[in-house]
Amino acid sequence: MENEPLNTAPLQQYIQQVKNADLSRAKEVKLPITQAKNLAYTLGIVMARLEGDLERYVKENSGGGTVEVQLDGGSDWK
Repeated sequence: MENEPLNTAPLQQYIQQVKNADLSRAKEVKLPITQAKNLAYTLGIVMARLEGDLERYVKENSGGGTVEVQLDGGSDWK
């Protein structure tokens, strides 16, 4: 399954808006509801894709093998 390219424009707009507010020493940033929804949807898509990529990475690299752990108690064990 091929993922379509991410539209990161809402993220970039928000980052720029925060940067401008910081430079002008504004105390708050306001977003119109359409911009807030686009930002929320974009963040949701990014997070879902990252989770999917992580799950695929773990599945591909788990190898299904056995992990062996040895404990010897050290030389100071009494």
